[in-house]
Amino acid sequence: MFEAVEELIGEHADLERRLADPGVHADQATARRLGKRYAELTPVITAYRAWRSCGEDIETARELAAEDPDFAAEVKELTTRREGLTDELRLLLVPRDPSDDKDVILEIKAGEGGDESALFAGDLLRMYLRYAERVGWRTELIEGNESDLGGYKDVSVAVKTRGTPAPGQGVWARLKYEGGVHRVQRVPATESQGRIHTSAAGVLVLPEAEDVDIEINPNDLRIDVFRSSGPGGQSVNTTDSAVRITHQPTGIVVSCQNEKSQLQNREQALRILRARLLAAAQEEADREASDARRSQVRTVDRSERVRTYNYPENRISDHRVGFKAYNLDHVLDGDLDAVIQACVDADAAAKLAAAQ
Repeated sequence: MFEAVEELIGEHADLERRLADPGVHADQATARRLGKRYAELTPVITAYRAWRSCGEDIETARELAAEDPDFAAEVKELTTRREGLTDELRLLLVPRDPSDDKDVILEIKAGEGGDESALFAGDLLRMYLRYAERVGWRTELIEGNESDLGGYKDVSVAVKTRGTPAPGQGVWARLKYEGGVHRVQRVPATESQGRIHTSAAGVLVLPEAEDVDIEINPNDLRIDVFRSSGPGGQSVNTTDSAVRITHQPTGIVVSCQNEKSQLQNREQALRILRARLLAAAQEEADREASDARRSQVRTVDRSERVRTYNYPENRISDHRVGFKAYNLDHVLDGDLDAVIQACVDADAAAKLAAAQ
């Protein structure tokens, strides 16, 4: 069992040797690539050594139990521990999502519910910004279309990690489960008679593409400029600074108008376009990625929901994994770890079952 790990031990030792060479760090891109792979392999090697050591301890305890029955309990205890280590190692050996360490672009769109839906989209944005702050990520508002009452009709934000994340702790690894329709049940600020309304907002999570991931042919782009609309500072509404980019082979259209300069809006639009093209390419290449993405937003309809936020009961429910908690106020303030972990654990259990 786990014979393949022996090859990984050799690769891990070679990476350790190369990373100890100061010359390697002269090329930062190579050093990052080697460091990332070393960080991926270290938990596997550590778990394998613990599994193998536990097996040796079991053999020793059995030999001692043959002479002294008091060691029989230790054999049982070690056997149970090794079963847990076996499951842990099996899970670590399941192929990882190659995008787990990537940063993301998170898009939130108001759906059914009019102004109340836009207000809820703003609440979701605040929740994700607070969560990112809690875990030490950086955020950057890319584009936002505010509603009249202060929420968002649609908003895009980049979420970035600081440094190299531990395996399973990257931005995509945690936030990829957020994609889908989020439903809210509450008395809206626009409701004069105190009735509970249900509305929805859609969340789309895209791994952010690097230049090496996606090459865009400039000849495939149609770039239009126009005058920004909505609130803004000096020059925002008086010059043609807004940019609309159409990727003609796929028909994907991205618009940005938040920045004051046309160049800045163009760069922001290209970032979103790269992320969308990367997601499309991954879907085309991998049917599993397509299945995962289909669980995200198709139509922002109240009935097609992944999660419900019930204000009267202070309850949050994730309908995919059966998670339920009565601390909605804390979750909306960014305490999302338990909700996300329930999705991570369910995904891990499914992968482990498939690997056996």
